[in-house]
Amino acid sequence: MSDFDDFDSPSVKTRNWPSTVWLIPLVTALVGGWLIVRTLTDQAPVATIQFQTAEGIVAGKTKIKYKNVDIGIVDEVAFAEGFSNVILTVTFNQGLEGFLRRNSRFWVVRPQLSVRGVSALGTLISGSYIEIDPGPGVPQSHFVGLEEIPLITTDDAGTQITLITNDLGSIGRGSQIYYQGLLAGEALGYELGGDAQSVFIHAFIRDPYDQLVKGNSRFWNVSGIDVSMGADGVDVKTASVTSLLFGGIAFDTPDSLETTVADVGDLIFTLHPRYSSIEDQSYARKIQFVMYFTGSVRGLNPGAPLEFRGIRIGKVLDIRMEFDADTTTFRIPVLVEVEPDRIINRDAENPLSPEATLQTLVDKGLRGRLQSGSLLTGKLFIEFNIYPDAPLNMVADASMAYPELPTIAGAFEAITQSIGEFVEKFQTIDIEEIGNSIENILGGADKLVNKDINEEAVTDLQASIRALSNVLQNVDEGDLDTTIVAARNVLINLQETLKMINDVLEPHSPLQHNVIKVTDELEEMARSVRLLIETLERQPNSIIFGRKVTEDEQ
Repeated sequence: MSDFDDFDSPSVKTRNWPSTVWLIPLVTALVGGWLIVRTLTDQAPVATIQFQTAEGIVAGKTKIKYKNVDIGIVDEVAFAEGFSNVILTVTFNQGLEGFLRRNSRFWVVRPQLSVRGVSALGTLISGSYIEIDPGPGVPQSHFVGLEEIPLITTDDAGTQITLITNDLGSIGRGSQIYYQGLLAGEALGYELGGDAQSVFIHAFIRDPYDQLVKGNSRFWNVSGIDVSMGADGVDVKTASVTSLLFGGIAFDTPDSLETTVADVGDLIFTLHPRYSSIEDQSYARKIQFVMYFTGSVRGLNPGAPLEFRGIRIGKVLDIRMEFDADTTTFRIPVLVEVEPDRIINRDAENPLSPEATLQTLVDKGLRGRLQSGSLLTGKLFIEFNIYPDAPLNMVADASMAYPELPTIAGAFEAITQSIGEFVEKFQTIDIEEIGNSIENILGGADKLVNKDINEEAVTDLQASIRALSNVLQNVDEGDLDTTIVAARNVLINLQETLKMINDVLEPHSPLQHNVIKVTDELEEMARSVRLLIETLERQPNSIIFGRKVTEDEQ
């Protein structure tokens, strides 16, 4: 037996748990992980913002603000790749990670002086700062800053809409939008349409005015001063001083059965150049006619209104001049457009077509004529009215593609024709014969005043006495008494006649004064007639426009 027989055989056991030796590395790993997480969670969020320029931005001083509360600071300013922009490294306060999302916006607030006024004057002392407008979206750490201060933020309640127009005019970024003269929103910006002819304007209507925007809302331009010169004279309109300087838009919503649109932001509204164009486009049916005028149409322009008893029913589209070689005369066809929907037909049982209605009116005397809308501007318009006794003067040109409406001479043209006829008749008067007659009248009056009435009266008296003596010698004694009475009556009448002659011969007698006055008036009338004839020969149109004073008369 050997010595090793005294020892027992070793027993081997298998452990189900790891050795306690691994406990130390495990604890070390947990502590390290906790420290890493704690370090990361305690670290302030950092983001980068890209701008075109770093004007007014100083690293370590420029603050990041939200609603005028400091939430971060600019740590570093560096150039981007290619040196085209600058990159700002910004550190935010702890717990503000929610501000760094995809739709968040940043811009620099600095003093600005523009035609709209002065803004951010406080930054002259405190320095420029960066404003943030938090937005939704996924977390993000790099942003592109705005170069201009936005007009609206996420805190502003309202609705964004889109307007389309063919001419932007004075509308620009910040142009105000009005509803019944109240500020309701502003234009955010604009862009050229894909057709290179239309302009899209992005606008924002603030709450509660956005609730007034419906599918049938109408928008029109109120920029600057709207000066129109037409048949009604000069019309000047402006919405406000602000729109006069910077442009403006107005809108309204007519009463109708239209309900509020669920999302008007999906609609595109037409921006009309002026309010009057909205009414013009509201009548879809338009019928074109031709009207012929023989007189002057100076002052009648395309767009001039057509009125029936003072109510607009259409407008002038085109004006031309035609020459008729057969008659060697000129005529002026005027193309007009009538909007029949402006006239309401009350005959619901037997409604007539617009063409039939106009033909019925023509048969009853409907005629058109030129009328002066304003003596200040000299603009003309076409007036329709019923003239039952007016003749139906129609050109009836078969080559004309449009139906014809009859016309009559306008009021001014009729006056001109009457004056022309008067001048023609006046020219046929023998002025020389009238002058001779007036001269004879004056000569007769002169003889009546200046002749020696005393000698003629004495001669007549002597003849009367001789006749009386002859009568007395030839009468019988029986008739003597009767003859004496008759002679006495003759003497009495003769005495009265001599008294009247004596009154006439008095230097201050009324009859002589009246004769002299009549003579003076006849001479003045002769001079006036002569002056009128000379004026008409030199200036035939002086009856209408007045006589022009020549240099010699001045």
